[in-house]
Amino acid sequence: MPKPALASGPSRRSILGVVAGAAAVPAVTAAPAGQTAPPARSPREPVPVTLNVNGRDHSLSLDSRTALLDALRDHLHLTGSKKGCDQGQCGACTVLIEGRRVLACLTLAVAAQGARITTIEGLAGPGGELHPMQQAFIEHDGLQCGYCTPGQILSAVACVHEGHAGSKGEIQEYMSGNLCRCAAYPRIVEAVMAARGRMERG
Repeated sequence: MPKPALASGPSRRSILGVVAGAAAVPAVTAAPAGQTAPPARSPREPVPVTLNVNGRDHSLSLDSRTALLDALRDHLHLTGSKKGCDQGQCGACTVLIEGRRVLACLTLAVAAQGARITTIEGLAGPGGELHPMQQAFIEHDGLQCGYCTPGQILSAVACVHEGHAGSKGEIQEYMSGNLCRCAAYPRIVEAVMAARGRMERG
């Protein structure tokens, strides 16, 4: 029995060959006549960055690849935000950007320009009075070594504002991105429950 005729058109092999060939040719943008193309900018070359942190603008010159966490700790000397895993898995670096919790180790500083950033240093009131969440963590012993505490507190504040603190189970679920090696989880949940009422009242 004769084999059916193959459909005419480009073969898979020819298509792959064209794609591979195109990938091997570098993209070139021609400069206008009489002008030379500007040299490629190195990502290591500092760029101006303005960060609004805790209500104040800070003008910095940073490598465009600098993480927000490194900008806060190394350039603004706000060391409350901790570097734990540096891979976005522990939550120790949690800060608030426009009130939303963000992992500062995975966020580029240049991407945070124009937004309000809150770190643990900026959570207390103007007269130094503690935020209800900070006070609740103290009262309920929601910390042991304290390394994860700044990230826990900021994440807890956002958890309440997001409406995810209605029950212990809900708090456990929505705080699960913040790890505590000392296993103070039951008291952290108690602190969030206590602070929720105070935050809602005032």
